[in-house]
Amino acid sequence: MTTATKQRSDVKDLKLAPQGKKRILWADSDMPVLARIRERFAKEKPLAGVRMAACLHVTAETANLARALQAGGADLVLIASNPLSTQDDVAASLVQDFGISVFAVRGEDTDTYYKHVVAALEHEPQVTMDDGADLVSAMVFVSLGRLDDVHAQVRSWAQKMSPAERQRVIGQVIGSMEETTTGVNRLRAMERDGVLKFPVIAVNDAQTKHFFDNRYGTGQSTLDGVIRATNTLLAGRRIVVAGYGWCGKGVALRARGHGAVVIVTEVDPIRALEAAMDGFQVMPMAEAAPIGDIFITVTGNAGIVRGEHFEVMKDGAMVCNSGHFDVELDLPALKKLSSKVISDVRQHVDEYQLKNGRRVYVLGQGRLVNLAAAEGHPPSVMDMSFATQALATEYCLQQKGKLTAAVHTLPAELEQYVAGHKLESMGVTIDELTSEQKAYMTGWEQGT
Repeated sequence: MTTATKQRSDVKDLKLAPQGKKRILWADSDMPVLARIRERFAKEKPLAGVRMAACLHVTAETANLARALQAGGADLVLIASNPLSTQDDVAASLVQDFGISVFAVRGEDTDTYYKHVVAALEHEPQVTMDDGADLVSAMVFVSLGRLDDVHAQVRSWAQKMSPAERQRVIGQVIGSMEETTTGVNRLRAMERDGVLKFPVIAVNDAQTKHFFDNRYGTGQSTLDGVIRATNTLLAGRRIVVAGYGWCGKGVALRARGHGAVVIVTEVDPIRALEAAMDGFQVMPMAEAAPIGDIFITVTGNAGIVRGEHFEVMKDGAMVCNSGHFDVELDLPALKKLSSKVISDVRQHVDEYQLKNGRRVYVLGQGRLVNLAAAEGHPPSVMDMSFATQALATEYCLQQKGKLTAAVHTLPAELEQYVAGHKLESMGVTIDELTSEQKAYMTGWEQGT
């Protein structure tokens, strides 16, 4: 089964491979830490013979992670974690130029998306990578026999298997990596409910990931998506940022840098207080809805902008999402409020004509605007995230049989390695503690 899977792929057009290879190598030139790990992996083969399935955004940056895993000896199948995040030329190049099995087509419908999930499951992975926990959740539902809770494509595949075979799907997994806030939340819920049967490394919780990827990457790429989709001047606009986690902080900071008046909505009093002290206006969404020009959700939750908010928005308000799933925007409610919906009034922009005569514009179909309308995070910041991801994979295999079936954090020394080499690549040097300073920091005898 594994050999057959490796020889298959489902991408838009292999003729796109030459352009995709250029994008992959361009990104690689700004990902020096990951390149260093890839070189070591090629020599040491720490992933030799391990069957891996990765459900990630198929971008040029992800392609370089896939190359590192392949260099380490992994037998990899890569599928898309979002229907609108795939770069078709990159997917083609991974198949054509690098011999990696890829199942990802930009704009794929739900049936195709889950057909690709099945392709990953058929690979019988021993290690998985997730961007949102869709792959792991499918495995858990199948192992529990809860086939009514999975998509028809997965259910049809699982129905051909005996209960013992379904258990084997999850029983052979050594561990998994998750790199999104949404996915980590889902996995912790699985752990709480006692259905998580293997260890998961919460890559998203690594400082070398969320401090940089979520803040600087999401901040820049989200506004890049908004600007590319609309060509709107941000200066002087009221931008409403829903959520002040690391992603929200990044978006708010970058929006202010563009000259926007930034409003933050929050449910957490600590984060709301932080936003207020950072100089942003803070208010409930109900108050922000009538005055905002552009709305950006980055919460990882559902139903953030709802019908009652859409109904009072000013004519021409723009709404987008940069959280993982499109459920942050209640688009079914918006459609009910509308007398007409015009798709693609501009590329990546849909116009909802409300019955009250106003218009609301939805960017990127409510999916990740930074990937639906732009190229995602810049390579330089993904260098750290994916270097951390690659090292987490190696660590997970080194700890085989030692980690409990729970969500784990990455050891600090691996993060120090990534941060240290990133600084080196930037030509930045830092101080080191003297022996006296180390003694002072670890002792108690010295005082005033």
